[in-house]
Amino acid sequence: MMWLLYIVLVLVFLAGLLYLLGNYTFWLPFRSNKLPRIVMLHQVTPRLNASGMNMPPEKFEQLLRLLVSKKSIFCFVSELEQYREQSNVVALSFDDGFMDNYIYAYPLLKKYNAKATIYLATQIEGIEKLSHVQIQEMASSGLVEFGAHTQHHVNLLKLDDQAAYGEMQKSKQDVEQIVGKCPSFAYPFGRFNEKHQQMAREIGFKNAVSTRKKIEAYDVQHPFNIPRVSTHGAMNTLQMRIALAKGRYKL
Repeated sequence: MMWLLYIVLVLVFLAGLLYLLGNYTFWLPFRSNKLPRIVMLHQVTPRLNASGMNMPPEKFEQLLRLLVSKKSIFCFVSELEQYREQSNVVALSFDDGFMDNYIYAYPLLKKYNAKATIYLATQIEGIEKLSHVQIQEMASSGLVEFGAHTQHHVNLLKLDDQAAYGEMQKSKQDVEQIVGKCPSFAYPFGRFNEKHQQMAREIGFKNAVSTRKKIEAYDVQHPFNIPRVSTHGAMNTLQMRIALAKGRYKL
């Protein structure tokens, strides 16, 4: 019977090890602080459970405090090229345009003097969206820049080229009508191909972010597939540090 006990103990040990390696990717290589961290976020609200979509305000403030303690230089995604020679560069980015970005995230951005880019899906349905007045107030603060995220938050790979181009171009025009400019784009669901990258260039975007969980140098020749740092609303401090050091805290 002892051999059964040994097998159980080994299996428990292996399960624990796999959990640890999967949820704390300390084994991935550290990325130089000369490479920018583009952080991917969506909602910031206490009304929903912490998740991959929602980082509650207290957790978002914890992230901001950590970034400030690391002497981070906050910039907009559209400014990444001009910060290429700097270390500790961070670009916070929010997808979709949830109203809670104004109610809960914006006060914290002001408290820590941190810049952020919000990508608006200008005609998205099913969410409580930012109003034009809120968007204009945030933009006028100098702390928030707005980019486009298509009009209807569509998977570009499921559209023909003409429809995909229209979604991208019209969302840019929508944002420009509200705040006067729209320099950057985010691909909904992270779904796109090389043709969509070319469309982004032709439409006049300066760059575009993806959902690739990675940290790498900003490529001025190919700025339309920028990776981002993965986050989760239930991250602990160690996982935050791992994510900022390596691009992702878990597999």
